[in-house]
Amino acid sequence: MKDKKNKVVCFGEVLWDIFPGEQKRVGGAPFNVAYHLSRMGVDVNMISSVGNDQLGQDLLQKIKSWNIPTDYIQINVGYPTSTVIASVDENNDAHYDIVENVAWDFIDITPENHEILSTTDAFVFGTLAARSEKTKNTLFELLEVGAYNVFDINLREPYYETSMIKDLLHKTHLAKFNKAELRMMLDFLGKEYTSEEDGIKFLQENFDLHEIIISKGSKGALYADKHDFYRYPTIPVTIKDTVGSGDSFLAGFLSKRLEKGSSVHETMIQAVSLGAFITSQEGACPEYSFEDFNRFKNQYQLSALD
Repeated sequence: MKDKKNKVVCFGEVLWDIFPGEQKRVGGAPFNVAYHLSRMGVDVNMISSVGNDQLGQDLLQKIKSWNIPTDYIQINVGYPTSTVIASVDENNDAHYDIVENVAWDFIDITPENHEILSTTDAFVFGTLAARSEKTKNTLFELLEVGAYNVFDINLREPYYETSMIKDLLHKTHLAKFNKAELRMMLDFLGKEYTSEEDGIKFLQENFDLHEIIISKGSKGALYADKHDFYRYPTIPVTIKDTVGSGDSFLAGFLSKRLEKGSSVHETMIQAVSLGAFITSQEGACPEYSFEDFNRFKNQYQLSALD
């Protein structure tokens, strides 16, 4: 394991994914990002909430077993721990039935939240946590503290509104979309899609976004800052399932992006490599070490596409 470096806080849903015929798995997009950041050696914390029930106790115990702190995961006595009924279709794509009025819909703002954000290098959040008024208000208050706000768009129907996404983008430094979400976002804004570059420039100009990353599955990935576009191919692997692949891609990106002196090339190699590595395994949070990942990554020599 690498020495711990930097600090990242992930915010939002932590839950049990219930798959057909299987034991439950820990899930939630922001937690998946936290899990993989921890595996990459990053000092990570999770701001969330679980119920005062057996599922909540099991969840906290599992997270602790992965050496991820639970200090900022609140215990809510009024609402249950979140569960999600998950299924995987014939294309290995995951679909989710997300139960409402669960503990992470009611995350409180605390002085401890403010304190940890003031010493954090990146603050990762998504759209789903803002579906409830309580957690949305907590999120927006914390966004005022974050020095580097990372928005994983991660649209889950029907839990988003265009006005809310726009408000979040205005507070964002780095935004991550998949290719479908990029087109959807442009459609929400009344912008006709002509090309990735045109769409990204439109978002950068309208929301003053410093950085945008696009994960495109088998089509690779794209990173854009205010100066240029960088395209990277995917790594060909045998797909076990795609659950959490975008979350691991983002974690790989941040784990290298936050390292002093890292180049765009090194950062994107880390991102596409971790995304491919997790896609080749079962589940969003498979057991692995940094050394396991590094052996996988070192098998491939990727270059940016022209």
